[in-house]
Amino acid sequence: MLQTVFSPLSTSDPFADMRRMQTAMNRLFNGSRTPGQSVTYPPVNFWAGEDSIVMTTELPGLTEKDIELTVKDTMLSIRSTYPEPENGEDIIWHRRERVDGTFLRSVDLPFRVNPDKIDARFENGVLMVEMQRPEHDKPKRIAIKTT
Repeated sequence: MLQTVFSPLSTSDPFADMRRMQTAMNRLFNGSRTPGQSVTYPPVNFWAGEDSIVMTTELPGLTEKDIELTVKDTMLSIRSTYPEPENGEDIIWHRRERVDGTFLRSVDLPFRVNPDKIDARFENGVLMVEMQRPEHDKPKRIAIKTT
């Protein structure tokens, strides 16, 4: 895989080669995807404010009753099962990319959340979870006095 990333070493700028190597290594280790690379399932999006964090994920073909959502400390977990497609005796798969079976996705949150103030909605195959930060866990601004 790395062979396709690098061109032969250039004699004019050795640092350009090092930057290309660093970019390739970052791509390998930081989770960014290239076409055809597998991802952790289901992929999730997170965004945070000062008081809450929101997570969205796509779970097509499931209902809210199929999804088990739990939170403990700073760990959010999503568990469910996709049924296996019905296979007839004469079916020969040409391509099979959709997942089936049980999955568990656990994600470490950037801060603790109040388990009593979690709003989870499931609409059109998209799960959206908004989690509020407990009051006692929010950063407090400290007044600085002059002498």
